[in-house]
Amino acid sequence: MGTTTSGGQPAYFIPQPSHWPITGSVALLLMGMGAAFWVNGMAAGPWMVAAGGAVLVFMLFGWFGTVIGESQSRLYSRRVDLSFRWSMSWFIFSEVMFFAAFFGALFYIRNLSVPDLGAGSLTGNLLWPDFRAAWPTDGPYIDQKFSPMGAIGIPLLNTILLLSSGGTLTIAPHALKAGSRGSLAFWLFCTVALGLTFLGFQAYEYMHAYRDLNLKLTTGVYGSTFFMLTGFHGAHVTVGAIMLIVMLGRVLKGHFDAQHHFAFEASAWYWHFVDVVWLLLFVLVYWL
Repeated sequence: MGTTTSGGQPAYFIPQPSHWPITGSVALLLMGMGAAFWVNGMAAGPWMVAAGGAVLVFMLFGWFGTVIGESQSRLYSRRVDLSFRWSMSWFIFSEVMFFAAFFGALFYIRNLSVPDLGAGSLTGNLLWPDFRAAWPTDGPYIDQKFSPMGAIGIPLLNTILLLSSGGTLTIAPHALKAGSRGSLAFWLFCTVALGLTFLGFQAYEYMHAYRDLNLKLTTGVYGSTFFMLTGFHGAHVTVGAIMLIVMLGRVLKGHFDAQHHFAFEASAWYWHFVDVVWLLLFVLVYWL
């Protein structure tokens, strides 16, 4: 423990030595070695990846459970709370830059590279005779024609779902601060349900793209950018949904109050970030 305050709480909590970091390292080592074995055709590869994944899940439950126990024991002072807030802020900023790289690649390809190829002297020489500088691009190396994904339909429905989830998650903290735990659980449940519905529709959209539109990850630069952007966003929605499910479980167990609820607040920050990224995706990938 650090120096205590006048109320007996540590000024800054120092955790005891823990086995969870080395447990996580063993999990990542198993997964990394297993992946290397797997791609080289060694039989032990898939089993090592599975074992590493199981150890990683065990570590996550154990380590987060320890942190939750420390939080519920009120071991974290305002300084610790502030450090948590800064940590989450920098984490979300790193995620912003992650997606900025992919949006930047889309902008370069769509607005600079393709028009330059259409206007330059290379057309017809290094490309193909009937090349058109239009988006989405196609080429003779694509065996079957594909159709781009339109904005109306599932993408618009998913936009409504995510915007609605942002609204329900905005109401939930007000219920928490008002001491209405029933309303808090209800609005949080609605948010989780909307997020899972979004994921279900996205899975259906992918099947529709493969089966009916011939749109795949290998379908030229349009297919690769479409699936990279929407796929990584879907992965982030999955992580956000898991975070909110954990928060819902904690709410049902009686955790959080009006002054002590940063874990819930951090999950809400992350979910709102996911909402904003989807709005950009809907406009830049589906609509324009």
